[in-house]
Amino acid sequence: MSAVRVLTGLDLPWGSPGGSVELLKDLYLEPSGPLAAGAFMLAPDGPPPLAEAGTTLPTLLDVPGKQLSGEGFWEYVDRLADAVTAHFPDHEQDVVHLQHLAFGATPALLRGYPKQPAIGLVHGTDLLFAAEYPTQGEVLRQAVAAAESLVVPTVGMADQLRRLAPVESSRIVHIPWGVPDVLLAEPPLRERRDDGELRVLYAGRLTAEKGAAELIAALTGVPGLRLSMASPVAEFRRLAAERDLSAVRHLGWLTRKELWAVFAEHDLLVVPSAKLEAFGLVAVEAQACGLPVAYQPVPGLRDALGDSALPLDLLADPQRALAELTRLRDDPGALNELRRSGLRNAACFPLSRTAHELAALSSQLR
Repeated sequence: MSAVRVLTGLDLPWGSPGGSVELLKDLYLEPSGPLAAGAFMLAPDGPPPLAEAGTTLPTLLDVPGKQLSGEGFWEYVDRLADAVTAHFPDHEQDVVHLQHLAFGATPALLRGYPKQPAIGLVHGTDLLFAAEYPTQGEVLRQAVAAAESLVVPTVGMADQLRRLAPVESSRIVHIPWGVPDVLLAEPPLRERRDDGELRVLYAGRLTAEKGAAELIAALTGVPGLRLSMASPVAEFRRLAAERDLSAVRHLGWLTRKELWAVFAEHDLLVVPSAKLEAFGLVAVEAQACGLPVAYQPVPGLRDALGDSALPLDLLADPQRALAELTRLRDDPGALNELRRSGLRNAACFPLSRTAHELAALSSQLR
């Protein structure tokens, strides 16, 4: 347990999907949390939420008017800063952990706690939005200038960060994200089947940069390849309005432990991200569950997975990628080799190490 009092948060409603939300739960919201922290998110619409088993709720702030750009964005940041400082007194905070460096929580924390040292944790969404939208680019540059250290989970993320904001190498710290130690110790039992099908799984958001539409197009109608998708219901419905998804088995948006169980029911996870991923935590967790992984070789994923998973270029060469998938369908030995490689890779990324290194970095800045 870290003796340093950390304050962190995301300006997302509790219950939002995404890897950064799962990381927040892992590091700061476990009852016996690896980091002693105050954490906040936004209150969702509807009845008061319940905490998931094994986590505590963050402080939920009711701050209206959230937006991503324009003059209204900075007014929203001021309201969020007022709400955060009202709940977390300045004198009780030692270090601020900035999440989502291109969005509202980061400038709110910097305005509310100007005397506390700040550590920025760089997520993939930060860099994608900062590269595309002027407001997010400005917020990212402010965050990078203010932070004592910038934590990146992969070398690829460090390279992308340098392209968007001036930062000295001495302030960049490489700390990989981590898989819960309990999963590494006790992965779910795998379901054994030999019906000649390759049960392919996609797990994640369905935004354009995730490449799900390209995956669906490549697999539709191919004998012996069955695609399931674990994704938010509203996003799946929007995609279904644009294309025929009748052959896709939709699983809905699953809890972490539900997703681990689903990993054990499939033969291959495909991560077709079109741009970059901070780390690809869902892929490494799949490997920890004994599920082989194929992936689009983009920055972040290349660092985290390397040759422990199968690179597939669905964007530039979909026919060759499809040939690789059908090869795996017909070659159980190749799948088993990917499974063994994945298990070895996942074992390199325990969450306890992530927490220990973040706590040590925070102590240095206290």
